[in-house]
Formats: sequence, C-alpha cells, structure tokens
Amino acid sequence: MRTDIKTDMKSNTKSTTRLTVRQLMLVSLFAALMAAGAYIRIPFPLLPVTLQTFFCALSGLILGAKPAVLSMTVYMCLGLAGLPVFASGGGLASVFEKSFGFIIGFIAGAYVIGRISARSGKPTPANNLKALLPGLLAIYIPGIAHMLLIIRIYLGNKQAGLLMVISGNLPYLIKDAVLFAIIAFAGASLLPVVRKAMSSRAG
Repeated sequence: MRTDIKTDMKSNTKSTTRLTVRQLMLVSLFAALMAAGAYIRIPFPLLPVTLQTFFCALSGLILGAKPAVLSMTVYMCLGLAGLPVFASGGGLASVFEKSFGFIIGFIAGAYVIGRISARSGKPTPANNLKALLPGLLAIYIPGIAHMLLIIRIYLGNKQAGLLMVISGNLPYLIKDAVLFAIIAFAGASLLPVVRKAMSSRAG
C-alpha cells in the first residue's frame, strides 16, 4: 500500500514539473524575444534602454514562474556561450559588463512575477501590479548591486557609491515602472484571452 502511494506521489511530481512541448516552444520564443529586445535600444549615458524588461514581464505573466525562469536562463546561457544576444554583445567577458547584473535580475524578476501572478487569481490591474512591481525590484536589485561592484572593484572607481548608481539608474527605473503600469492595465483584458487560447490549444 505504501509502495503504491509513493509511486503515485512520484508520478504526480513528474507530471507537475515536466514542461509540455507548447511550453518549451514558448520558452524558446521568449528567449528569442529577449535577444531581439537587446537590439531595440535607445541610447542613454549609463545603459541603453531596451525592451527586455517588457519581455521579461510578459514571460512571467503569460508563462508562469518555472517556464519564465527557464526562458530567461536560456537567454543568459546563449549570451555567455558567445552569441551576441546581450545589449553589450556576448561571451563570458559579459560578466564584467556593468549591465550583466540585470541579466541575472531578469531571471529573478520572471520568477517573482510568475509566482505572484499565479497566486493572485484574476488578472485585474491591481493584481497585475502586485506581481509586476515586486518583479521590477527583483530585476533592479541585482542589477544595481552588480553595477556597483563592477564600477568600484573591476573599474577601480572607489569613489562610486550606491546613491550614485541608483541615481544613474533612476530614469530607467521610472521608464520601466511606467511600462509595467501599462502592462498591468492592458493585461487585465489581454491576459485572460491569451491564457484561454494557450489552454485550449494545449488541450
């Protein structure tokens, strides 16, 4: 009897953790969108403005936590492997770029947005914001922390401080906050349609 219960538990665990073919296709799609988003850029002094935070947010809302994290991780691994998918190019040397912390932040942000969104129920503007704003912080915290370390240790600018890095990123943070607010309100009507279409096709 106990053996049967353990077998059932194992099979249930496998079924909940295994991704479907459609989910894997969407993971690949969002990894490709992240790569494309790196090249849609507006020049700014500290970092180029790209659409990557937009695609990261969509991956969390549409795919959910696990597939979204996988998508962002695939994107990061492709860049580290040498493909020019980052805003700064690609390769292992990208770790020493000021912007690399945001690549790590995309993984954290996708997880936070997907996790909170799944628990929030109906995708109202308020529920979407509850997922998106913590996700935005999850993107920026490792991004700013890594940038500060690179500037102070790798580039040798010992006078650079946290307030300087935060103030330098403030325009981008404001831009992304506005963008996330737009996603929250637009997603209230679009997300149910997208999720219904995904579930019906999966079935």
